[in-house]
Amino acid sequence: MYRKIITYGGYFERFLSTLTDKEIKKLSYIISLLESEDRIPVKFIRFLRDELYELRMEYNGNIYRVFFIFDEGRIVVLFNGFQKKTQKTPSSEIEKALRIKEAYYGDKQSSNK
Repeated sequence: MYRKIITYGGYFERFLSTLTDKEIKKLSYIISLLESEDRIPVKFIRFLRDELYELRMEYNGNIYRVFFIFDEGRIVVLFNGFQKKTQKTPSSEIEKALRIKEAYYGDKQSSNK
């Protein structure tokens, strides 16, 4: 299986700019799994709610999350990311990702008219 990876709104790029080269390399590896593998270990992705997933990465004792959705089956849209500092994913980060998802679908719908 091959999925197309895209980003929306510049959120992912802003998150990337906060990472070190080695963190980016590991994140790129996980994204490549998402791009090419049918089944991805739960260690790397988890369904949250409302079509929203989180990509999970741990590096050097730091935990990172990137929110994403599947669009039309073979498209993965990456949204915002953050460094996780608490046990539970903060609801404010999930709500932000859900707002970005709504904006994405709104923009997509208006461009299809």
